Amino acid sequence: MTKRRALCILAATSLVSAIADTTRSESLEIHEDRFIPIGGIEHWVSIKGENRANPVVLFIHGGPGNPLSNLSDSLYSGWEQEFTIVHYDQRGSGKTYGRNLPVVELTQAILDDNELTLELLVEDGTELARYLIDYLEKDTLILSGTSWGSALAVNLYQNAPELFSAYVGLSQMVDFQANLAASYALVHKRATEKADTKALQILDSLGPPHWTNPRNPGRLRRIIREYELETTGPYPDLQWGERYDTAEGRNAYYAGEEFSWVKFVGMKGDGFSNQVNLLNGGLHFEVPVFLIQGEEDLLTTPDISKRYFDRITAPRKEYLLVPEAGHDPNIAMLEKQLKVLRELKDE
Repeated sequence: MTKRRALCILAATSLVSAIADTTRSESLEIHEDRFIPIGGIEHWVSIKGENRANPVVLFIHGGPGNPLSNLSDSLYSGWEQEFTIVHYDQRGSGKTYGRNLPVVELTQAILDDNELTLELLVEDGTELARYLIDYLEKDTLILSGTSWGSALAVNLYQNAPELFSAYVGLSQMVDFQANLAASYALVHKRATEKADTKALQILDSLGPPHWTNPRNPGRLRRIIREYELETTGPYPDLQWGERYDTAEGRNAYYAGEEFSWVKFVGMKGDGFSNQVNLLNGGLHFEVPVFLIQGEEDLLTTPDISKRYFDRITAPRKEYLLVPEAGHDPNIAMLEKQLKVLRELKDE
């Protein structure tokens, strides 16, 4: 073999290796937004990560009916470098709602003809977790839930603990009725201290929960948002992703939000929110547990989440109280969440 021919073969071999390495490198990245059959219907699932070898974090959104997939780039920009981030629009929410239910004014017939229960949502989440473990070739997932999503996430863990390596809860919901009663009492006390006659008039007209009007929690929530803005630090600049910020996407989002909420609280206070009580079966974990709690949270108040945390058994548990943070995750809470996830990754 001539020296020239040997050099050509060597160059060709190097080129093939370089192409193979590039292909392998590119294949490590994953960026998918698509419908996946889960629980007999198609669910919208978003999977984003720069390296499939990274840990997978399954985010469980709140509401019910308030997906995070449309806001993921605003909330978790850059996290995909260290983790594979998974969001899904729960049954009755967002793009999943738009795919499976009519995007029209909510009627009693729509409510009667379409089931939404805690059991169904737990089954959906469990099936999705199994799918992700198989599809992404993982042994387990990190589970993280916010507000209503934190209650659902704990139920997911308890249903199939073998699927998860850790649980990270934000604004932990424990017992919906107890959370609501504590919230009302704290907000009423705050309104009295502020001599806020407008808020007091609304609160006194509602009276303390348990409520039968599905609109009452929303009236309380509007006061909470106003008060929390006075005591909390900056929030991220929330922007809808391009694939969501369309007339069709927004209409599906708001239709799902209304449907899910009415199913949750019920038309007469008889929704599946009454099943949400983690003190019954949500106390034992075989994995690390982190509860991240806003010190200024007026909805899922720190006293309720701390009492729940104190009763949890886990090989490791931490209660992280974040100053100048309320119910909705602000920049400080998101930074704390990322710090916890990094700790879990390094273990």
